[in-house]
Amino acid sequence: MIKTLASLTLGLGIALGTVTLPVLSVPLRLVSTEQINVAAESLGLDDQLWGRDGEPGDQRSLITSIDNSITFLQTPRAAQVYRNYPVRGITRDRILRSLLRFRELLLASESPAQLRESVKQEFVFYKSVGRDGQGNVFFTGYYEPIYEASRVPTPEFRYPLYRQPANMESWRKPHPTRVQLEGRDGLSGNGMLRGLELVWLRDRLEAFLVQIQGSAQLKLTDGTTMTVGYDGGTDFPYTSVGRQIAGDGKLPLDGLTLPVLIDFFRRNPFELSNYIPRNNRFIFFRETHGAPAMGSIQVPVTAERSIATDKSLMPPGALALIHTRVPFPTAVKGKMEQRLVSRYVLDQDTGSAIRGPGRVDYFMGTGEVAGDRAGVIGWTGQLYYLLLKE
Repeated sequence: MIKTLASLTLGLGIALGTVTLPVLSVPLRLVSTEQINVAAESLGLDDQLWGRDGEPGDQRSLITSIDNSITFLQTPRAAQVYRNYPVRGITRDRILRSLLRFRELLLASESPAQLRESVKQEFVFYKSVGRDGQGNVFFTGYYEPIYEASRVPTPEFRYPLYRQPANMESWRKPHPTRVQLEGRDGLSGNGMLRGLELVWLRDRLEAFLVQIQGSAQLKLTDGTTMTVGYDGGTDFPYTSVGRQIAGDGKLPLDGLTLPVLIDFFRRNPFELSNYIPRNNRFIFFRETHGAPAMGSIQVPVTAERSIATDKSLMPPGALALIHTRVPFPTAVKGKMEQRLVSRYVLDQDTGSAIRGPGRVDYFMGTGEVAGDRAGVIGWTGQLYYLLLKE
């Protein structure tokens, strides 16, 4: 957020970039109704829209997300993006008409089953080829954190987030490394960023996690709230801190979730100076004055209704259907229940660790619970894009 957010589960980094589409491949393939029917009995049954287990539905959130995509698709930028989209049959006009019709069906439907049947009657499905050419997509989650911060440095709040330097376009490449900019300890860089401090956090890991997420809500010492959002970054590729730790044998790669990673650093604070500098990608921020977290297509992202994909491959702003496992809090504090779900979502963001047709990052919302859920998403599933039949 711009998500330029990496996956929480293993990522811990942010970057923008492009990926060249393989010459002999396309990211999406049209699948038949018969293939959809046998894919999964629950595919397309979005029970969250009307609520379940006493929880309210989020139909209004999905409508808001649809409206945000419609706003984007009506811009000159969208026209430019879709001018050379590589998948035959997927055009800006068709995606826009698909969103408008799906919105009508959503409002007219009274149950998940009714909506699914209407969609199957009027829409076709383009399935992501996935990471293996067989449609298997790896899902992770991201969120907008809430931390405490100060507008001035104090002995308690020492770790800054920085504005983008005004002369950054003139910087020689490769850009300065993370160590050069902020020092190995996060406090003693080469002075290039002096005077560009935007706000200070009390915890170095929290400041780094804001760089990962690309946005944050900050509760200031004067009782007010400040919001910050992504405003550019250095030209280094993203390096996964989680994979670095696993590669050194200090944590197993299997089951390496964000809570596990945070616990590792809490128990071994000296390791922050060892591993954070390994990710040279450095992110700059601007104050957003209360604006919601924004996706890479410059519309707000919506909790559990927005996804991030590789925007060099996938259609920005389009209606999608994800089918994977998602964690839900249980009555036991700290415990999560993994449920297989189908969710109608809008493709509105991107991320440095989200590369190729086999990766999706699912936006879980704002705050601690959203972060707990996002941090343990790490499942294979399927990704479909829905377009009106021609």
